[in-house]
Amino acid sequence: MSTRDQYYHQGLAHFARRESDQAIAAFTRAIELDESYADAYLALAQSYDQKGMIDDAITTIKRAIALNPKEPLYHTSLSVLYRKKGMIPEAEAQMAEAMALQRGS
Repeated sequence: MSTRDQYYHQGLAHFARRESDQAIAAFTRAIELDESYADAYLALAQSYDQKGMIDDAITTIKRAIALNPKEPLYHTSLSVLYRKKGMIPEAEAQMAEAMALQRGS
């Protein structure tokens, strides 16, 4: 039986090879095993982004933020996705949040 971390690492390998569908399946399985696995949500969001599924990526990265709102990388990722959608004020707000978290503000 595979663990959440095994699925996560399988997903990373697929992502690196630009095998988006396989990466999405692996990260989804990791999340099914542990719904609090915030980094798996980040990786899943990046896989959706790689496939051009920006709306799904935004929804997914918001789940990571809900689990760990103090992680700057999650806010930076959401900022990038908002920028891709042309949502500049929202992108700037998320980048400001990421920078504030990095400074410890």
